[in-house]
Amino acid sequence: MSDQTAPAPQDENQLLIERREKLDTIRQQQRDGLGVAFPNDFAPNRKAQDLFAEFDGHSTEALASIGASAKVAGRMMLKRVMGKASFCTLQDASFGPTGGRIQIYVKGEDVGAEVYAAFKHWDLGDIVAAEGTVFKTRTGELSIHATSVRLLTKSLRPMPDKFHGINDQEVKYRQRYLDLMTDENARKRFVARSKAVSGIRDFMVQHGFLEVETPMLHAIPGGANAKPFVTHHNALDQEMFLRIAPELYLKRLIVGGFDRVFEINRNFRNEGISVRHNPEFTMMEFYAAYWNYQDLMNFTEALVRDAAIKAVGTLQLSYGGKEVDLDKPFERLTIVEAIAKHTAAGPHVQDAQWLSHALRKLGMTEEKHHLSSRSLASLQVLYFEETVEEKLWHPTFIMEHPTEISPLARANDSRPDVTERFELYITGREFGNGFSELNDAQDQAARFAAQVNAKDAGDDEAMYYDHDFVRALEYGMPPTGGCGIGIDRLMMLLTDSPSIRDVILFPALRREA
Repeated sequence: MSDQTAPAPQDENQLLIERREKLDTIRQQQRDGLGVAFPNDFAPNRKAQDLFAEFDGHSTEALASIGASAKVAGRMMLKRVMGKASFCTLQDASFGPTGGRIQIYVKGEDVGAEVYAAFKHWDLGDIVAAEGTVFKTRTGELSIHATSVRLLTKSLRPMPDKFHGINDQEVKYRQRYLDLMTDENARKRFVARSKAVSGIRDFMVQHGFLEVETPMLHAIPGGANAKPFVTHHNALDQEMFLRIAPELYLKRLIVGGFDRVFEINRNFRNEGISVRHNPEFTMMEFYAAYWNYQDLMNFTEALVRDAAIKAVGTLQLSYGGKEVDLDKPFERLTIVEAIAKHTAAGPHVQDAQWLSHALRKLGMTEEKHHLSSRSLASLQVLYFEETVEEKLWHPTFIMEHPTEISPLARANDSRPDVTERFELYITGREFGNGFSELNDAQDQAARFAAQVNAKDAGDDEAMYYDHDFVRALEYGMPPTGGCGIGIDRLMMLLTDSPSIRDVILFPALRREA
């Protein structure tokens, strides 16, 4: 049941005035002892989808013989007034073929003339309660024949046009409540996110990991190369930083004796905003004693598959119209191997001068990127990022990152210029970062010192020297593997969402003027 033609547009300010006048009338009736403006004594006992699952397969005659009753409530999305009887459609939080909607048949002689007269003035967007008998209309639509209807919440703003919805993407992000109430796919996207996060948590616990919580306010920002948000703690009278990563605290717990820990955490980085970046984002980081980066890759591959099954029920995904197969073994390539496979660099991948020249041709400058002073491994990373990343559509682990840009990762025993580190790429984007952890306190101290020198030279994202973390390592940390997985980017993949803002309920936006 729905209207077939779009109504003529009305002045929004006039609609606001009219709705407020209706609420004023209800408030006056409350003062006269004739009701409550915002009642809070109705409890629905059924959801729309539950009713369809139980009764939609029944015939009209069978439903009549059953005489099932139901109490429902939801937002009024459609209304059609037809003299002595009317129809309206309520939308609740359930999902299914009807999008959580159930039709209500309202007849004046059943609900009372006074209530029916009031009902005819209720607006789309109002929260309405209905109680009655489940039946099917002449067209076979499952409905509730109301014996009572009540206005629970008066909506003071008109709903978006039901024929066109919300077309302005920024309005969807800024007023997420409108997006959710008018777009079932938006609701499904965030339900899928909840299922994925719950599934990840269950997966970790089943594999012997302990969930922990670490500080979000740090005296020293650490655990990643990023520019932090800075604040001031009045009671301690000291500068503090919003967490850029929980890594150093989680590894302190490994030192303390927990063999496996994880945290689903919110991080904050005072950097750019893009379709892949939001200054506030969610990651899951986990650490396991006596694991190395090979163990981590095996586990991460299994974890991603498990999250996909629990969130969307399949490993055969589509992203931007192109297939992504999570069922096949994830490819594993070193940075050098990836360059050789996806570019025509050939043997030049081992030639620092050639790489430097190639990067200049790609638009990089000496002033900004200091190409002449970079090591071969560092130039290979830059060339990889510029020429290979976007080509890694199917799941691929890229391994062996340079030691100089991996200050917390364990160096490879046979090649100390690279680390036992990997990054997971899918659809040309990084989804995870993991490595065998550096547990040599003296090496870690030297790496921190090098980061301090880089910061002094103008690198805003270089790490601080964390004396307490070095002290913790001096007590001895067992061989450990650790990994971080971007929950937001994973959800972009699982829900085929083009922007990170589509999978964050309330993304960062410029303040309204």
